Amino acid sequence: MTQIPQPAAPAHPIAHWQEDGAERSARWRSEAGLPPPKRIVIADDSLSADAAYKLACEGGTLLWRGDYQNARQLLQALARRVDRKGAKTGAFHLHRQAQGRRAQILSRLVLPLDADYAIPLRRAPDLRQACQEAYGEGGETSLVSLRELLGLIGAHEWRKKGVEVKALAARIHPHYGVFAPIRGEYVDLAADAPLPGAELAFDIGTGSGVLAALLAKRGVARVVATDQDERALACAADNLQRLQLDGQVELQRANLFPEGRAQLAICNPPWLPAKPSSAIEYAVYDPDSAMLRGYLDGLAAHLLPGGEGWLILSDLAEHLGLRSREQLLQWIDQAGLAVLGRLDVKPSHKKAVEQTDGLSAARRAEITSLWRLGVKAPA
Repeated sequence: MTQIPQPAAPAHPIAHWQEDGAERSARWRSEAGLPPPKRIVIADDSLSADAAYKLACEGGTLLWRGDYQNARQLLQALARRVDRKGAKTGAFHLHRQAQGRRAQILSRLVLPLDADYAIPLRRAPDLRQACQEAYGEGGETSLVSLRELLGLIGAHEWRKKGVEVKALAARIHPHYGVFAPIRGEYVDLAADAPLPGAELAFDIGTGSGVLAALLAKRGVARVVATDQDERALACAADNLQRLQLDGQVELQRANLFPEGRAQLAICNPPWLPAKPSSAIEYAVYDPDSAMLRGYLDGLAAHLLPGGEGWLILSDLAEHLGLRSREQLLQWIDQAGLAVLGRLDVKPSHKKAVEQTDGLSAARRAEITSLWRLGVKAPA
């Protein structure tokens, strides 16, 4: 029986639509993992904000063919309408649902990108470098939401200028999709804690590499820093090279711990036990506290005698009712660990002092801690 060859499945999602009486298609880009839109409507400067909002709420995706700057103004108008319709709530899950709905509606204004990431619209800026940093080399036309594109611009500026980290007396340059150390209080905690040794340390989930760099600056002779995310490892490598610390820090792609034992293992896991809605949110949300528990459960087996595990964690989850202090202490005990000490600091970031949303009360009460953990002595 003759086998009829089937076309290969596309390596990435494809968006399909009709325009000028013809069938069109392009690669669909979404860092949040949203599927290609089912209903694409061609839109331009003649579309009113009210009509655009109605179309977006009904599930339509607006493919913009007008002026780029007018598209930005339209996105702001859509955001005002979404925020006006939505009520603020203090319940975490309801808050996330509202934020998810907001992101869903605002993501329905999309722009075309040429194969080299040029934007074929009037008054469009040149964002090719920002897109290449986030997506890699181009090679095909695509569609992307304006909201995501603006995020790329912000990430490009952070990467170019860097974030000043006082404890390092230097700047860290975060890459797109990698958590930026804007909240410097957690780095200050790691700078103030007494080192249990200076020969070898593990940095678990290194991200931008800021904590690995700090330990190296504090005189730790060798730091092994791990992460599962390729973007994070590339970002850490870039920062360590900039700081001329790449000779002291070894990067490994690993799930939590590398092989062996160290005098110190440090971890700053995502602080909220909730399900991420995109790959980028894995820096903020830790489903079922999987990384936190994995670090605690594996710590005793990776410490040298007299070594310490440093856990950097905010108590925001406790104020939101997502995890209790008793549960955290129980997990520490069940892992065969004892609390040797704790350093606390009150966050000073903008959201901690301003009433910006329904979670403001929890943020104002938040404390960030560095827990010094050691292996429990045998009974």
